[in-house]
Amino acid sequence: MIGRPLRLVAALLSAALIAGCVKADARPQAWHGGRIFLATGNTTGVYYQLGGGYADVISRHLPGYEARAEPTGASVENINRVSSGDMEIAFSLADTAADAVTGRGVFDGQPQPVRALARVYRNYTHVIVRADRKVDTFAKLRGKRISTGSPKSGTDIVAGRLLAAAGIDPDRDIQRVNLSLPETVQQMRAGSLDAMFFSGGLPTPGIKDLLAGAPGMFRLLPVADLVEPLTARYGSVYTTATLPTEVYGTPAAIPTITVANVILVRADMPDQLAYDLTRLLFTYQGELISVHPEAANFTRESGAGTDPIPLHPGAARYYRGS
Repeated sequence: MIGRPLRLVAALLSAALIAGCVKADARPQAWHGGRIFLATGNTTGVYYQLGGGYADVISRHLPGYEARAEPTGASVENINRVSSGDMEIAFSLADTAADAVTGRGVFDGQPQPVRALARVYRNYTHVIVRADRKVDTFAKLRGKRISTGSPKSGTDIVAGRLLAAAGIDPDRDIQRVNLSLPETVQQMRAGSLDAMFFSGGLPTPGIKDLLAGAPGMFRLLPVADLVEPLTARYGSVYTTATLPTEVYGTPAAIPTITVANVILVRADMPDQLAYDLTRLLFTYQGELISVHPEAANFTRESGAGTDPIPLHPGAARYYRGS
């Protein structure tokens, strides 16, 4: 006969095991029907808007599935959550995804089991300073209090690499803080920050609100001249483009650094599901364009160009037309 102390221990162990099973079963992979979760980004960014549109497309046009977009800290967090099975689909910057598949950088020698469905629109690097801080060149960011984006975000990675390319140690030569886009915008307005970084599509709603709400208070810095040291170290994932004047009402176009976005899934997603998710992107692209204009900035041909991130075999089959 088991004594009372032993019965209590047995009961506690049993409860713990049951709780563990419930937790493990609470987020089963939605491989054969059910709910699909999309890891997006900050609520005032393009990932979140397009992710919501993509979730609606999946829910309406993929029988047996219901999809939901979730706000996150963006690229690194998204990849970790897809790799762990907590989410089924993730938006990510291509440079962060390239690090993930090779186990470089923040992934610390641990290659992540992710594959691409598509390369989509480009992110533009926004480096914004308060005009009253008299920062008119990138070099003058030294010593300033700067938000480099949410923790575990692609923005944070791009910001650190840009600063290093300019000879500025991101952890010693600036006062670095990691804030979400809504928090960053709030502190820029309040004067608690001197500058901020954000990597996003055009227009990024939070950036548009910041600049439109206080004309003349903020300035966008050109950073395109840093592309050579970036590509020398990290390869061709970085390119240049200009932020057109009409996007944010700036006096002139701003040369900046761009990096493509990719949509990722786990490597073990069934081929048919990956095929269907890729097909929906292009079949219902018009619905996504109505959500945000960046959805117009990719094609079936460009979507297949995810190198160095391998395509999921199901996505590759879609691009082959088979």
